Amino acid sequence: MSGAAVSPSLDWNGDNGRRWVENQDRLDRMLAAYGEALARVAAPAVGDHVLDVGCGAGATTFDMAARVGSSGRVVGLDISAPLIGRALDLAAERTAKTDGAVEFRLADAALAEFAPDFDRIVSRFGVMFFDDPVAAFANLRRALKPDGRLVFVCWRGAAENDWTRLPMSAIRHLASVPPPDPEAPGPFSFGDRERVRRILERAGYADIDIRPFDSPVPFGAGDTADAALDDAVDHAIRVGPLERALRGVSETVRAQALAAVRLAFAGKLRPDGVWIDGAAWIVSARPA
Repeated sequence: MSGAAVSPSLDWNGDNGRRWVENQDRLDRMLAAYGEALARVAAPAVGDHVLDVGCGAGATTFDMAARVGSSGRVVGLDISAPLIGRALDLAAERTAKTDGAVEFRLADAALAEFAPDFDRIVSRFGVMFFDDPVAAFANLRRALKPDGRLVFVCWRGAAENDWTRLPMSAIRHLASVPPPDPEAPGPFSFGDRERVRRILERAGYADIDIRPFDSPVPFGAGDTADAALDDAVDHAIRVGPLERALRGVSETVRAQALAAVRLAFAGKLRPDGVWIDGAAWIVSARPA
C-alpha cells in the first residue's frame, strides 16, 4: 500500500518489500475480503491452471491452490525477491494434501515467458504497479488459454480509501504533500475505470467487466480504545504514505501530525477496533 515514487522493481526489492514481509500476516488479514471477492469472480474449477500475478507472500496463490485441488496447478509471480522468499517459506510450512501444485517465480510480468496454459490469471492488488501496463497485460494475455480469463482486484481512487485519505488529509495543514501522478505506477493508478478499460483493450482483451467492490478494512486493534488507536497510527506509519510525508519535519511537527492522524482514526473506532473504508474495482476480461 505504499505507492512510493521510485521504480516499482527497486521499491519492491527495497523498503517496500521489506515492510510487506514484516507485516505480511496482518496485511493479508486486512485484505482477506478482497481476496475472497476476487476468488468468487475468478471461480477456478478443480483441475484448473492459475497464474497469480503480483502474488506477494502467496495468500491468493495458496487460496487458488486449495480451490483447484490436487489435479490443478498454481504459479505465483512477483518482482519482489523478499516477498517471493517469504512465499517459499510459507509454502514449506504447509502440510495440506488437497492443494494443487504450487510454484513461485521471481520475474517481471511484462517479460516472463509462459506457454498459453492458464485457465485463469488473477491478481490481488498487484497490477497497479506495472511500469508499462499495456505491455504487461499483453504479455499475460499470451499465457491464457483461448477460453481463459483475467480477473484482478485493484484500488479505486485515493479519496475513496481511508488508509491513505484519513492520514494524509489529517496532516495537510502541517506537511506539504504533493499529489501523485494519477497514472504513475502506484496503488491508485487504476482508480479511473475508463483508463483500466483502455489499457486492457490496447493489450488485446475483450468482454471487459469493471465493477466496484467496497469492504471495511480492520486497521487498528487493541484491548482498549486507546490501544486500538495507537495501533492504527503505528500501522499507518509502517505501511502507508505517512512515513514518507513526515520525513524531514521537526519533532514538534511530527508529534502534531501524529496527534491529528490519531484523531482522524478515532472517527472510525468500533468496539472491536479501528475499521476503515476500502474501495476497489474487480475487473474481469477475456482474450480478444
